[in-house]
Amino acid sequence: MSSQPKSFQLSPELHNYLLDHGTPPDEVQQGLIEATAALGGISVMQIAPEQGALMTMLTQLIGAKRAIEVGTFTGYSALAIARGLPEDGQLICCDVSDEWTKVGEPFWEKAGVRDRIDLRIAPALETLAAIDEADAFDLAFIDADKTNYANYVEELARLVRPGGLILVDNVLWGGNVIDRNESSEDTLAIRAFNAKVAADERFDTVMLPIADGLTFLRVR
Repeated sequence: MSSQPKSFQLSPELHNYLLDHGTPPDEVQQGLIEATAALGGISVMQIAPEQGALMTMLTQLIGAKRAIEVGTFTGYSALAIARGLPEDGQLICCDVSDEWTKVGEPFWEKAGVRDRIDLRIAPALETLAAIDEADAFDLAFIDADKTNYANYVEELARLVRPGGLILVDNVLWGGNVIDRNESSEDTLAIRAFNAKVAADERFDTVMLPIADGLTFLRVR
C-alpha cells in the first residue's frame, strides 16, 4: 500500500512498512479514503489509516458501549469507532458540516454500522451542553477546531465515566508546538491545551507520536 505518511516524522517508506504490518483498511475504508481524497486539499483533515485501526482496537479493549466524537469530517474516525462497538453500541457524532458528513454516510451503511451512529449537525459545544447524562460515555474523540479543545475537554470530563478514555488529535500540530517562530492562533491554542491537560489532575495523560500526535486522557 502506498500512501502519504501522516504519522509524525515517518518517511514514506517506513510509513508503508508500518501499514503493511498492521491490519490494513478494508474495501469500505479504502473507498472512504478515496472519496475523501477526491475533495482535494481539505482531505488532509482525515485521520491516518493506522490511527483508525488503533481507535477501533482501543474501543474494543476498553469495552466501550457508548462513545462520542467532536469533529466527524467525512466519517473515517466515526467508522473506526463504530466498528469497535457492540451491535447495540452508540456513537454520537458532533459536526457542523452536513456536506462533509454526507460523504461518509454511504460507507457507514456499507460497513453495517449506520444504526450505531447518531449524527448531530450543530456547534459541538451546544450538543455537548445539551447532554445531561454524567458519566454516560466510555470513549470520546476530539478532532475539531483547535481553539475550542480546552472547552470540549471540559464538557467531556463531565460526560465520560471514570476509567473512560478521551482521545485528542493533532496535539503535535506538524511540529509547530515547539517552533518558537510559529505563533498562529491554532498553534497557540494547541500549546496551551497540551500544557493544561498535562497538569490536570482529573486525568492520567499520555501523548503519543502517532499521526499528528494523539493524546490519551484517562478519566480518574
